[in-house]
Parts: sequence; structure tokens; C-alpha cells
Amino acid sequence: MKTVLTILITFFSLAALAQPADLRAAAERFDKAMVEKDSAALRILVHPHLSYGHSNAWVQGNEELIKDLFNGKITYTKVESRDFVWTSTSPTLATIRSTADIEYVLDGKPGKLKLHVLQVWKKGRSGWQLLARQSTKMEDKH
Repeated sequence: MKTVLTILITFFSLAALAQPADLRAAAERFDKAMVEKDSAALRILVHPHLSYGHSNAWVQGNEELIKDLFNGKITYTKVESRDFVWTSTSPTLATIRSTADIEYVLDGKPGKLKLHVLQVWKKGRSGWQLLARQSTKMEDKH
């Protein structure tokens, strides 16, 4: 009995660490939609109560995020995320930590950032939606 219990605990622990493919795909679609200024995809992927925190302390809601992509305030020319670490708190709530290389133009000025990013995703009827995001700048070791 003890062996069976150990096997079950190990199985469920490993299952909890495996990132669902649909969550990873949603995170990748979000990055792509930001670069492509795909408002239709963003409206599906972004929760209505989004809190989107940038590394410079600028915080946007979902409408501001989408509006600022189209009014020229900010343009993302590159968003490459990697080193995904996923944690599930329930079947409908998960966090993703990642590293991202970002290239952007903000108010007409180009810039590059290497970031640590924390995202909170909520699963609803239409799939995973980004509920919250916060990033911090990483030191350049070069």
C-alpha cells in the first residue's frame, strides 16, 4: 500500500509540473499578437480585468494595452519568451515565469530589454486569458 501511495503521489506531482500545451500556446500567441498588433487575437487572449505591469512601473488595463498598440505610443518589433516555468494553482488558474527579449519603439524611441516576466493566466470558456503580468529588467552581463 505504501508503494502504491508513493507512486500515486509521484505521478500527480509530475503531472502538476507538466505545462498544458494549450497554456503554452496561449502565451506564445499573446507574444505574436503583440508584435503583429492583432487586436482580434488580443481581445480573446486578454482578460477584461487585465493588469499589465511593465518593467518601468507603467501599468495598463486591457483597453489601454490594445489602444496604445494602435495609436503609436508603443510598437513591439520583437517579443521572444523562453525558459517557461509553469505553476498551476487550480484547473483554471496558472502562472508562467519566463525570460523575454523585447525590442520596441516607445513614443518614437527604440529600445531593447531583457526581462524576467511573471504572467497569471485564467482559463474560461474561450480558453486561457492573461489576467496579470509584471516584468523586471535583467542585468546585462556583457
